[in-house]
Amino acid sequence: MKSGFVDLPDDVEENPLPPSRRSSILIVDDQATVLQSLYQLFKVSYEVYVATNGAQALSMVKMNPPDLILLDMVMPGMSGMEVCTQLKGDPETQNIPIIFLTASSSVDDEALGLDAGAADFISKPFNPRIVLVRVNTQLRLKTKSDLLRRIARTDALTGLSNRRHFNSTLLKEWRRCARSALPLSLVFIDVDFFKRFNDIYGHPMGDYCLSSVATAMKSRIWRPADLLARYGGEEFVCLLPETPLEGAIHKAQELEASVRSLAIPHEGSSVAPVVTISLGAAAAQPAQGDEPGHLIDAADRMLYEAKAGGRGQVRFVQVDGDAPASAGSASPD
Repeated sequence: MKSGFVDLPDDVEENPLPPSRRSSILIVDDQATVLQSLYQLFKVSYEVYVATNGAQALSMVKMNPPDLILLDMVMPGMSGMEVCTQLKGDPETQNIPIIFLTASSSVDDEALGLDAGAADFISKPFNPRIVLVRVNTQLRLKTKSDLLRRIARTDALTGLSNRRHFNSTLLKEWRRCARSALPLSLVFIDVDFFKRFNDIYGHPMGDYCLSSVATAMKSRIWRPADLLARYGGEEFVCLLPETPLEGAIHKAQELEASVRSLAIPHEGSSVAPVVTISLGAAAAQPAQGDEPGHLIDAADRMLYEAKAGGRGQVRFVQVDGDAPASAGSASPD
């Protein structure tokens, strides 16, 4: 089996495997003996991928990011240091721990690696027990760090992403869609007459209402790239990358129907005897160097129009450049 510069043993995978619940390790080295030894060491407990050069490693990480990387410091072509620098400079991969594999005992090399973002070093020839302990330590630390990051970006009441995570994801997806010339849509959502709901039923029931609304809408989010977040109070937002206006309208109607079907009583609503939502959808074609502020403004304006127009409905607009056009509305059947 061929992979990069060397012949690999038949049971070593050269391509990324499907995502698994087991932690995953990417081993990057141009020596077949090193790959074989480490593969045998980890294959029982972890999903193990291998790469034999830096370019291949970067490609594999982009396709299926591992939980940890064992990276040879010295390789033909792109060095391990260059690979590490690229991974640590990318927000998508900067939190993957990297352990350098090196035959060098130079303090200067170790200092350079740590300064580049490496978590640890393992000297060649390596002791299997030491390798296992150091890898397990880094994986435990990553699990804790990932949990803390999830907590930091999650709304405690609804379990959805919070506004901070939405803002960072929107910017990332905007730039990605701009590079790929793909559309991007937003849907702003507001629970109708929520203050009246709290006044009538009390704040504990208000919390229950928001949590139920969030769960219902979340059940209508199918694609991994789509993001539903709590924007604040009774407001939510749905980010739809690679989605034109028509798709955003359809998704907004699905969200509206999912909440209405909960049939949560709301005596204070003039829309219906149950809890409903108003939605404002906007779509744009992101441009390189542009920012998504005008898309946010357009979706927010459509939400305002949906509320002013009677609530419990969808208003939508196509944004062209910095100016919106092609506005419309859709009411539930």
